[in-house]
Amino acid sequence: MKKLESTLPNMILSLGIITVIAGALLGWMYSITKEPIEQQAQAQQQAAIAEVAPKFDNDPEAEKWETEIGGLPFTVYPARENGKLVGAAVKGETMNGFAGEIVVMCGFEADGTVKDYRVLRQAETPGLGTKMEMWFRDPAGARSVIGKNPDATSFYVTKDAGGEIDGITAATISSRAFLETLRNAFQAYKDFEKNQGK
Repeated sequence: MKKLESTLPNMILSLGIITVIAGALLGWMYSITKEPIEQQAQAQQQAAIAEVAPKFDNDPEAEKWETEIGGLPFTVYPARENGKLVGAAVKGETMNGFAGEIVVMCGFEADGTVKDYRVLRQAETPGLGTKMEMWFRDPAGARSVIGKNPDATSFYVTKDAGGEIDGITAATISSRAFLETLRNAFQAYKDFEKNQGK
């Protein structure tokens, strides 16, 4: 018992030193990786804007417009050609996915028709909810949202009353969350157009 009591302070000191060293190493690693991670995220975002928005000759990032819908952030990146608004890329999110957060960049033509989209972040079930990147651009049945306008088409799953988009098989929660994000992105685009767009 006396031997344990005499080694206890040394054990506590050793554990304290290890904790301080581990904390310092984690902080150092974070400082090294923070900037490259931010640069990669920025490059991914710029590529997504270019992919989903109509052809533009302005700098959408420099003209971005931020708003909130349902307490969540939405950012409109206006696409202009020769000074005229030709549409936008809208980045939005929902927390209603099966696994929580889903972040989507949706591109709209000037009239609000969906040009394209990219799923930027999600943690849905592999082989089910993760299919959203391709499912909602597939022309089979009523899956695709491409070329459709939320003003003319009900962006709800067909399982829900009045819905006109086929949800992913066995992933209705993920489908609802994805379509919710697109509806809200469309609302953000309309709000931007009303307030800033012309």
